[in-house]
Amino acid sequence: MNLDVTNSPFNEQQAEQINNLLSSLTPSQKIWLSGYISASIEPIVSGNVIQATEQANPINEDLKVQKRQITLLYGSETGNAQGLAELFHSRLVELNFDVTLKAMDAFKPKKLKDVEDLFIITSTQGEGDPPDNAIELHEYIHSRKAPNLEGKRFAVLALGDESYEYFCQTGRDFDEKLSELGAERLYDRIDCDVDYEENAEKWMANVISALNEQTSSTAQSEVLVSEGIQAEQKQHYSRSNPYQAEVLENINLNGRGSNKETRHIELSLEGFNEKFEPGDCLVVAPQNDPKLVDELIQLLPFEEETVIQVNESGDTLSLQQSLSEYFEITKLTKSLLESSIQLFGNKSLSEKVNDVAWQKEYIVGRDLIDLVKDFPPTQLKPNHFYQLLRKLPAREYSISSSYALEPDEVHITVGAVRYESHGRKRSGVCSIQLAERVEPGDFLPIYIKSNPNFKFPKSNETPVIMIGPGTGVAPFRAYLQEREALKIKGNTWLFFGEQHFTTDFLYQTEWQNWHKDGYLEKLNVAFSRDTDQKIYVQHQMLQESKELNEWIEKGAHIYVCGDEKHMAKDVHRTLLTILQKERNVSEEEAELYLRQLKRDKRYQRDVY
Repeated sequence: MNLDVTNSPFNEQQAEQINNLLSSLTPSQKIWLSGYISASIEPIVSGNVIQATEQANPINEDLKVQKRQITLLYGSETGNAQGLAELFHSRLVELNFDVTLKAMDAFKPKKLKDVEDLFIITSTQGEGDPPDNAIELHEYIHSRKAPNLEGKRFAVLALGDESYEYFCQTGRDFDEKLSELGAERLYDRIDCDVDYEENAEKWMANVISALNEQTSSTAQSEVLVSEGIQAEQKQHYSRSNPYQAEVLENINLNGRGSNKETRHIELSLEGFNEKFEPGDCLVVAPQNDPKLVDELIQLLPFEEETVIQVNESGDTLSLQQSLSEYFEITKLTKSLLESSIQLFGNKSLSEKVNDVAWQKEYIVGRDLIDLVKDFPPTQLKPNHFYQLLRKLPAREYSISSSYALEPDEVHITVGAVRYESHGRKRSGVCSIQLAERVEPGDFLPIYIKSNPNFKFPKSNETPVIMIGPGTGVAPFRAYLQEREALKIKGNTWLFFGEQHFTTDFLYQTEWQNWHKDGYLEKLNVAFSRDTDQKIYVQHQMLQESKELNEWIEKGAHIYVCGDEKHMAKDVHRTLLTILQKERNVSEEEAELYLRQLKRDKRYQRDVY
């Protein structure tokens, strides 16, 4: 859309210069520029209305709308939704909106009938489940107790992972149910994939714009949100600004003959100047396997040096670099298959993709190489790739070292992922990069991510129960290192499990030394393949049922880290069984008690 000199206050030369500039700008840059220009007239904030200082254009008093209270709720497991909610809250406060921010489990569901404007930011766990702190509210709005919400307004931002079948399901549930209950949708829901920043920015900006329209405000919502996110990113190392950490050590923790390979990796943080706490994550920006990239390029009708567009902003990279560092090529998603119908020009694929059952089955365990082999593209162009592929997601690993003990280093504990599917050997993108292609002296792009939902108690006297089979033990090593550095003994109990005692007892010497020196009060281990009947951590918990309950009664905090699909669910069921047995309560009462522990931050999980 060009500026027309006939209906603007600009002369022909000015209009031409403006049109030339606008044609070169990305949507985000246009948003920033519009806000910058608007801000230059120095508005004065009054309530929810921003009035221009120029007396020639006063705002009509009749257009003012009485401001409504905003309730901003988040459902968050790993902290992404919480971080966005906190950022959105700060932007709304800057614009002088009346806003209350709460985690969903800190909000009483019966208060839902009293809200005016309700904004929800929530993630989705596993196969479409709500995060722990969203379960109660999610159940409430789907129950017969849910109130009529006519006269209320809402908007939902959903976070998820497109590689899962029930992508952003929790956000969709809230969005659909709130509308069904009679609330008015102030702005459409946006579903965000793992690379969520840009879409989240768009949602926040447009929600504020919708609020401004309702209140006759001229607030520069887009620029404030955009600048806020950019400023937040500049304050810390991030995906767009990673720290290049030198690899100091890369050791296989498993003994000879083990079925597993677990890497202990130490990275230098010299000059990093950012603290972290036990429970926080290290985020690694990975690269795809060069052999996989080469095989894929051989199947495509382009040379590796071909320059291709990688995003809507028009940025470009060579085909080889983009497939190595920018795009995900090891997973298929529903949206990828649907995009391939138009971009591949393969008739057979077009006929199959509309079959939902086939689509669901095909994406499991296959990658882009499989798709290109099975349905060779005939129309694919170099600038189609960004429409087809999503960005390569960063990988998050629980930090397994303490800043208090070793401030110039950070350690992670990574299980190498290898498997076979559909006649081909497969591997984890980042875990195998770390296991096979990273050596001491190499550098990795990393940044720290705080995990507000996996924080250890501040009081030294609070008992701590830690349940972490396999690599799930990582944050507990960090916590014990912290206690050693601070000379805090006792009140700690670890349950650890793996396959074999002789080859798979990760950090064995350290646990035993901490136990001997009193930093680790109790240690229970389970090695599932050393006995005829498989023994897991939950069996050890049941054996310690009476004392576990006593620790909980004394105020113990419970931490679970590791596999979500099986271990975490088994541990949860075991805790229910222990409470039922030792307290002589029903399963429903035990479940309500565990929910209260979650609300009180006494039962926290870091599961994946």
